Amino acid sequence: MGEEVDHQEFTPADRTRHREKVRRCLDVFARMLREAAFDTDDPMTGLEVELNLVDEQGDPALKNAEALAAIADPDFQTELGQFNIEINVPPGKLREGALEAFEHDLRRSLNDAETKSAAVGAHLVMIGILPTLAEGHMGLHSISANPRYRLLSEQILHARGEDLAIVISGRDRLDTTSDSILPEAACTSTQLHVQTAPDQFAAYWNASQAISAVQLAVGANSPYLLGQQLWRETRIPLFEQATDTRSEELKAQGVRPRVWFGERWITSVFDLFEENVRYFPALLPVTEDEDPLAVLEAGGTPELAELRLHNGTIYRWNRPVYDVTGSDDQRTPHLRVENRVLAAGPTVADTMANAAFYFGLVRALAESERPLWSQMSFSAAEENFHVAAQHGVDAQVYWPGVGQVRATELVLRRLLPLAQQGLEAWGVDGATVDRLLGIIEQRCLLGTNGAEWFVAAMDRRRDQDRWDGLRATLLDYRERMHTNEPVHTWDEA
Repeated sequence: MGEEVDHQEFTPADRTRHREKVRRCLDVFARMLREAAFDTDDPMTGLEVELNLVDEQGDPALKNAEALAAIADPDFQTELGQFNIEINVPPGKLREGALEAFEHDLRRSLNDAETKSAAVGAHLVMIGILPTLAEGHMGLHSISANPRYRLLSEQILHARGEDLAIVISGRDRLDTTSDSILPEAACTSTQLHVQTAPDQFAAYWNASQAISAVQLAVGANSPYLLGQQLWRETRIPLFEQATDTRSEELKAQGVRPRVWFGERWITSVFDLFEENVRYFPALLPVTEDEDPLAVLEAGGTPELAELRLHNGTIYRWNRPVYDVTGSDDQRTPHLRVENRVLAAGPTVADTMANAAFYFGLVRALAESERPLWSQMSFSAAEENFHVAAQHGVDAQVYWPGVGQVRATELVLRRLLPLAQQGLEAWGVDGATVDRLLGIIEQRCLLGTNGAEWFVAAMDRRRDQDRWDGLRATLLDYRERMHTNEPVHTWDEA
């Protein structure tokens, strides 16, 4: 959602000044890519997980402020909706046991947070969309108190000039409108970060784009929204529509959406930042005092705050990130790919299996001698992405050298061995590789994931009232989530 900002109003002069500053930052960034020493020696990886809050009945608990106060852990942060929080797991190096550390830290932190937040009537649930969300939860009253969220909502609605329209067809059909971006809060994700050198960034981003579809197919976990069974990963169309600043007329003109798969393979990280500046007006034109060129020429590392804030309001499914780390006297820039396609959950074990699959596969493909994206059109990758979001484990995707193939068969035959090679290249322990990729293998063999389990459980409750069934299934899901047994092992609800 971008950097921390205060609620304010922006004048035309603010927007003009901000545009000029963003372009200056972009010029400095281009020079840094040519001249600066980025942190590339020993790449870090990272993990963020967004969570939902529910009450004892399984309904949304609009209590993130109370829950965060009770948890009292700086790794937990607010999110857009009062029924959301997020945990940022400390980054680590895969060769030093980061996957094991992520899993340990995530389980420990979530167990501790659940105990503390339960005391204020808020239980944690890892699922892509909270299935018990109803229309009554989707108003401005549900937005978190942090002023940046209301400001961002106002700016998106102002740019659009009319209410947001949410229209999604699956087994059921949803057709509704919203006077805020609160529907975006329904989308809770797992975000995976992989640090790269500037000259490797394009390969890692292109590889991330190419494999996004199979990530969705095996990891789908968002089949219900507002009581309707829609796509297996309904987060994808919902997020695309819930932050869309375009009117129908602008869509007809071909204006790009802010939630964007992209439109081409890239040759440099600069391509993505330059597109962001060229195509998208600023939503939050906050301008800082830093002169980035003066900082760079004085031997320092500029923050490029305006470019980073702007980048944070363009929601690519694989987002480029520029960041600065280190102490005041030794600050170093780095680049990373932020992979944003996956839903949260169902368990920590499933989350870590998804992470291992991504980290291994993206490295194997990014460092292959013949790039996959040289054999595949970008439009095919985008079509795969939306087909996989709609159909999950049943998706048929296109793959070079294979043609149309069931995504789970592709994973079993070709991609799991590549992911294993990639994890070995990262230096991940063999037992960890076998355990985590074994979870992905079993999902594919059994044709199940979080979405499939939830839909099947609801089908067994088809004689119940829909909302009663959703609550009961969610409570059963939450109980199984706490066992940390992967979803493919869950018995029938």
